[in-house]
This record gives sequence, structure tokens and C-alpha cells, in this order.
Amino acid sequence: MLRRLYDWTLSLAGKPSAPYALAAVSFAESSFFPVPPDVMLVPMMLARPDRAWSYAAICTVASVLGGVLGYFIGLLLYDSLGAWLFRLYGLAEGAEAFRHGYAQYGHWVILLKGLTPIPYKLVTITSGFAGYSLGWFVLLSVLTRGARFFAIALLMSRFGPTIKSVIDRHFNLVAALAVAAFVGGFVAFRYLF
Repeated sequence: MLRRLYDWTLSLAGKPSAPYALAAVSFAESSFFPVPPDVMLVPMMLARPDRAWSYAAICTVASVLGGVLGYFIGLLLYDSLGAWLFRLYGLAEGAEAFRHGYAQYGHWVILLKGLTPIPYKLVTITSGFAGYSLGWFVLLSVLTRGARFFAIALLMSRFGPTIKSVIDRHFNLVAALAVAAFVGGFVAFRYLF
């Protein structure tokens, strides 16, 4: 299944709709969707290294805009939609401790979480729920999400053919490591916060 998704994403990269699909996934992931944009971003950059930088920009802008939606879900709709999303992902217990940490460590929480595999939607919703400054939230989101996506673009533009070759030869291992990082993000959030 993952191999088909990878191959499909590679074929999608050449289509005119590819940037729109990437933007939609990036936007949704920051507020409610469970799949990170890296699932589309990396194969698209591998298929079109000449577009790596524009794909990173699309991911950054869409992710931050989706993060603003997540922020407002937390600010205005936490008791209904926000809490439901946290329960859906099995993270309701960690949300309250995470929220309390914002008083002292809000900047650091956003900076660190934006760069790690911990699902960013948890940060966006909790930022709104905790009443964190929207201006600071947007600024730090641009910095962290931009750093993450542009770092991937740098790697793909410099080492894309080598990375693609490794992925193609060891797809199952790479897929297992990616799934482990994704699941590890949820586990880390649940038990560390």
C-alpha cells in the first residue's frame, strides 16, 4: 500500500494539480488531518528536484494557514471540535499538561514541535486553547515550518537522485522508519506532555 502511494505521488508531481494537492494536504495536516505533508512533499521533490524550493514554499504557507485554522479551533471550538480531535488521536490527557506548559515555555514548545515529527495540529489547537499570542504563533510557525520544509528542499535538491535510489532499493525499510517517526510523534506527545 505504501509503495503504491509513493509511486502515485511520484506520478502526481508532473501534473498541473500537484501543487494544489500538496497545499491541501499541508493545510489540513496543521489543523485536523493525520497524514503529514512529507508523504507527498518528498516524492514530489524527488520527481521534480527543479521545483523543490517552490514545493517547500507551498508547504510552508499552506501549513501556517492551516495552523491558523487549528489555532482558532483551539481558541473558539476546543470544547467541541478540538477536544474531539484530541480524543480521536488518543491524546486528550496530554493536551491539558501541554496547555499548562505554554505559560512558561510557549515559544520553545512551538519552535521544537514545528521541527519534530510530533503532529503539528496538536501544537496549533493547543496554542489557541491556551490563548497564546496569535502573532507570535504565526511568526514561530513560519520559522519552524519553513525551516523544516526548506531543509527537506535543500536535501532533495542536492542529494535527490541518491536519496531516490536509496528509497527505491530499500523502500520497506524507509517506509517503516517513516511510520515509526510518525507514530513516535504521537507517543512522545502522549507520554512527555
